[in-house]
Amino acid sequence: MFETVLVANRGEIARRVIRSVQRLGLRAVAVHSDADAGLPFVREADESVPIGPAAPAQSYRNVEAVLEAARQTGAEAVHPGYGFLAEDPRFAAAVQDAGMVWVGPSPDAIEQMGDKIRARNLVAAAGVPVSRGTESPVADVEAALEAAGVIGYPLMVKASAGGGGMGMAVAADDAALRVEFERVQGFAGRTFGDPAVLLERFFPRVRHVEVQILGLADGRVVALGERDCSVQRRNQKLVEESPSPAVGPELRRQMVEAAVRAGEAVGYRNAGTVECLLDPATGEFVFLEMNTRLQVEHPVTEMVLGIDLVEQQLRIAAGSPVTFDPDALPATGHAIEMRVNAEDPKRFFPGPGVITVWDEPHGEGVRVDAGYVAGNTVTPHYDSLMAKLVVHGADRGQALERAGAAVAAFRVEGPRCNLPFFAELLEHPEFVSGDYDTGLVARMRS
Repeated sequence: MFETVLVANRGEIARRVIRSVQRLGLRAVAVHSDADAGLPFVREADESVPIGPAAPAQSYRNVEAVLEAARQTGAEAVHPGYGFLAEDPRFAAAVQDAGMVWVGPSPDAIEQMGDKIRARNLVAAAGVPVSRGTESPVADVEAALEAAGVIGYPLMVKASAGGGGMGMAVAADDAALRVEFERVQGFAGRTFGDPAVLLERFFPRVRHVEVQILGLADGRVVALGERDCSVQRRNQKLVEESPSPAVGPELRRQMVEAAVRAGEAVGYRNAGTVECLLDPATGEFVFLEMNTRLQVEHPVTEMVLGIDLVEQQLRIAAGSPVTFDPDALPATGHAIEMRVNAEDPKRFFPGPGVITVWDEPHGEGVRVDAGYVAGNTVTPHYDSLMAKLVVHGADRGQALERAGAAVAAFRVEGPRCNLPFFAELLEHPEFVSGDYDTGLVARMRS
């Protein structure tokens, strides 16, 4: 095992990775922008290095600045967290070329799965279900209209290099497709540097269910159950739970097998997630994309399985066995995660500011992964996520009760905060029943 790990990220995920690194007796190095100098992850690391101004391109996305910090501090390994450089194959390769261990999948796997068209074709060849769609980039509007005649409306227009819910639009007819295709193509070129667009069948009512996988040091790919991520606003997740209320034993078996095949198709190593769309009416599921990193919502899997996924990532990267038996890892109980964001609870617009009160809930089955404390400033430079409130119960009913109590006890003042939305959601009949879909939040706000 290496002795020093540089955490190439910020906020709650940097703090969470640092915690596991130090628990293993290793040395944790943090990098930070000028705007983040006062955040807890900087103080809690064994060593911290400033790497530039607030703008991510000049700090957290600055490959040379991050690598130089690693060289200066004698880091032997780099953990990227999620976001920023976590899914940049060039950064992963640069870490390895510098003689350091990359805590993640190979640069090749990242590159293959980062292109949605390539990933779709790759997993389809491995026997993973995919929806009707284009197998190559759609060149122009006329080609899009021709493809739509085969796929059928409604359809999804997607940036091939997109992620995080960005670069997506729904077209219900030819007129809408003309508008949305040009809009998504332009957005993709400006935002991702790649204007490639694909078209896929759109499911009007769908659940977003993903499977956590681990590619082990011995070459095996194993699945660690599923998470339901269907509570979303603007195609971005707000609440996740495990197990999914929509997935029974047989469907779970099918989804797990498909996820493992997807991982095996690229010789996957370390932590990753195979995301799927599930039609709740038919039980049909299709591959959506693969995230070649640790997910924001990984704590719900940790809570139901009783393992530390970051520890497993570090062990796999070091070539060591994991701490659990991959063939006998039963899930226990039910876990729910809520993303506590600095945004208003009605329209979900960001609302940064100075945190004047930060009072976290406590109690059995309650976990808070926070990036801030009272006195810190949530700036507009980064994602609005302040903390993840996670609860675990013996079953979904108890998890919902604990979630309600934890939300009521969580006090945040200063920036806007979406905690009131979670209080509303936890009493909404559709969510409480477990029979909901990705349109739930829009219906609540209509």
